[in-house]
Amino acid sequence: MDNDVVLLDHGSGGKLSQDLVRKVFLRLLEGKSLRDLDDGAPFQAPGTNLVTTTDSFVVDPLFFPGGDIGHLAVCGTVNDLAASGAEPLCLTAAFILEEGFSLRDLEDIVSSMVETAREAGVRIVAGDTKVVPRGKADGVFINTTGVGAVISRNPIGGRHVLPGDRVLISGTVGDHGVAILAARAALSLHTPVRSDARPLWGLTKAMLQSGAEIHALRDPTRGGLAAALNEIAFQSEVGIEIDESSVPCRTEVRTACDLLGLDPLVLANEGKMLVMVKREDADAVLETMKRHPDGAEARCIGRAVPSHSGRVVMRTAIGGTRLLDMPTGEAWPRIC
Repeated sequence: MDNDVVLLDHGSGGKLSQDLVRKVFLRLLEGKSLRDLDDGAPFQAPGTNLVTTTDSFVVDPLFFPGGDIGHLAVCGTVNDLAASGAEPLCLTAAFILEEGFSLRDLEDIVSSMVETAREAGVRIVAGDTKVVPRGKADGVFINTTGVGAVISRNPIGGRHVLPGDRVLISGTVGDHGVAILAARAALSLHTPVRSDARPLWGLTKAMLQSGAEIHALRDPTRGGLAAALNEIAFQSEVGIEIDESSVPCRTEVRTACDLLGLDPLVLANEGKMLVMVKREDADAVLETMKRHPDGAEARCIGRAVPSHSGRVVMRTAIGGTRLLDMPTGEAWPRIC
């Protein structure tokens, strides 16, 4: 961090985001759960193990094909709890509203949150509202905090991945990122792309109840699949190898990425789950995923290896290999 100010790239989910977290927040804040760098922090209450997570949403535009900021806020928080092996129990929601924001739009956003929470089986139990002067918030920002009860039979987190583990993804990558970019830039795509934003607890619960030894779960949001894989490789000090031809991606998403000069592997997803599972259990988990509507397009895309610790290597479609590095910067901020 050579700069003395916050840059937009610090919010990208890539290298500068990691630098900001490690050199400011982890240096000044204490706690093992913070240092683990997972999607949720475990804590104990009498008779149960719980997880909590918090997130903020600043997407632009607020309404997009396949969802809106309210739908996104609930999905994102529920999915972070699910990625910690926890059943979502309740959420809080805090709103920062800009003076002059449409009350009709606010009602639509809150109604969307209620509907999505009902679909996910979670309650919104508390909230807060602040209003700032016109021009200070760009409509509405939402912060959500969630609490869930752990149901996984073994610890789940990025540091638990072992060499030999298989890498599974629940469906196509880049859908949310392209949907947002197309809406923001008013791109007229031959086949419109909708955001994949959805709550994934049902799919995750089915995997956890299968009896398989799942070591890590991650919803690859900011920074996409590339960032999520690099985070896990760093946490567990393993290498990860993936096959480019095995990563599912819609034709219309690839076309849009070619048009915009983007890589679908670094674009945000809001309805996909990355799974690191013991090799012997991988086939059973994959079949479980495919039987669920939210995992019908699931694939095995790679494995964890003892070599090139902390790095992700991709075998390309033409037979070569290249380093799939942590994304640097973000050309399109406010994606989620």
